Amino acid sequence: MTDPESVSALSAEELAEAPKVLLHDHLDGGLRPATVIELAEETGYEGLPETEEQALAQWFYDACNSGSLVRYLDTFEHTMGVMQTHDAIVRVAAEAVEDLANDGVVYAEIRFAPELFTQRGLSLDQAVAAVCEGLREGSSGRNIVARALVDGMRQNNLVSQAFEAATVYRDHGVVGVDIAGPELGFLPSLHREAFGEASRANMHITCHAGEADGYESIWEALHVAGAERLGHGVRIADEVSEASGGGAPRLGRLAQYVLDRQIPLEVAPTSNLQTGIADTYAGHPIGVLHRIGFAVTVNTDNRLMSNCTTTSELAAVSDAFGWGWADVARVEVNAMQAAFLPYEERERLLREQLVPFYAEHV
Repeated sequence: MTDPESVSALSAEELAEAPKVLLHDHLDGGLRPATVIELAEETGYEGLPETEEQALAQWFYDACNSGSLVRYLDTFEHTMGVMQTHDAIVRVAAEAVEDLANDGVVYAEIRFAPELFTQRGLSLDQAVAAVCEGLREGSSGRNIVARALVDGMRQNNLVSQAFEAATVYRDHGVVGVDIAGPELGFLPSLHREAFGEASRANMHITCHAGEADGYESIWEALHVAGAERLGHGVRIADEVSEASGGGAPRLGRLAQYVLDRQIPLEVAPTSNLQTGIADTYAGHPIGVLHRIGFAVTVNTDNRLMSNCTTTSELAAVSDAFGWGWADVARVEVNAMQAAFLPYEERERLLREQLVPFYAEHV
């Protein structure tokens, strides 16, 4: 890993050319502002706070940086509000893939909760089918492979049904399941049977954990839900104590387990700043976690709300910690190896996309 005092931070321009892997990106958090406005007009959705593209983009960003949870959640009411028809969902999914491809992402897993798109009569299966159709449309002719992750909302009672829909579409673009929503107070054990059903169906599992809650949520994600990755996961740093004078850090037993097993962390730096995990990029736990050797990956979470791209997230972390190409190569290979894509396809993308580029730059 790079000594931050010995390497100049990589610029966004340099990083834009790099092949990147994205594991944690919410469909309803990545719409184009212009699309929100157009879909509102087409679907009759009322209540947008702004109807001019730049003003609406600024409103989303300001609301998410206001420190108000109410304002933050209001932003999703608007994006979900315009995604209640088959055509709207297809369009949003296709545009998401196009935007990611233009940012140099060669593999993406885009997650969504189908129950959020059923307000106008779509079924869970129809919502999943529309997303998969959009991902295929957006990928066509572009240098990107895009797959879907199906979220169950952990505070509601439709997790099993969402996971069942995911299983139906596993051969049509869905590669795994997740739970999202308010982490604190809604542990994975509330949905033990749903996770058991997914596991028995041989579905890949990730789990939002270690963002708004710590030890118990992470422990249950791993040992109750059977998660192969941790969505965010950065609160594992609560169990890491760096020794003074540069000595070896001390790790709690759960942190040591996550490190030993190289359980991937789906870290989203800008989103974490917005939700209060850190005040600055330089103070974000990703720095120490990467340095110790955790399987860190870098993600966007909600590109519209955080006004970010995969490139800008990498650039921000590189600037904060002096990451060089070896560091970026490591997190991108981590992500590709952790993808829920079949082994042969992961190996192909590594061989054809990531390894040639990073071998020239490290």
